[in-house]
Amino acid sequence: MIIVPTLAADHDIGEPTPSATLLERTCRTLCEIGIVVMAAIVILEIVTRNLFNLSFMISDELGGYIIVGITFLSLPVCQVNRAYHHVLFVQARLGPRTRAVSHLFFQLLSLGFCIVLIWQLARLTLQSYASGDVAPTMLATPLWIPQALMPLGCIALGITLLRAIRMSVHRLLRGA
Repeated sequence: MIIVPTLAADHDIGEPTPSATLLERTCRTLCEIGIVVMAAIVILEIVTRNLFNLSFMISDELGGYIIVGITFLSLPVCQVNRAYHHVLFVQARLGPRTRAVSHLFFQLLSLGFCIVLIWQLARLTLQSYASGDVAPTMLATPLWIPQALMPLGCIALGITLLRAIRMSVHRLLRGA
């Protein structure tokens, strides 16, 4: 299990944080599995190269795909664990209501960027699928397979952001 520490000061800035749901726990588990699989592939490659002078020549390709998956699937996990940067010295000087409005503004802005990313990444994935693009490697992996992880991770982040926005709006309506 990956444990992300949070600073005590984070809780003082008053940002509502949604707790991890099945979506975030699933993404975290997939990332953990990806790390284990990548480690196993690298260890296997090291052992076969050193003991048998043999390389499967797939560790770079699979490692790259796994890193892409981990990068995008970890987005909602990072959101619920408050792993993204906050400008605490500014937030600490704001009043509770202004701070809540600031959080809501940045969550809405993040959701907007997320929607644009989903749109563009989905287009890329669909174009790769339609054209039948494959990696120029021994595995000849259809490129839409690793590319599909990118919009899926962004969709998961969008859902998490929507939950955070709902919490922020609720907090503002009840008086911050």
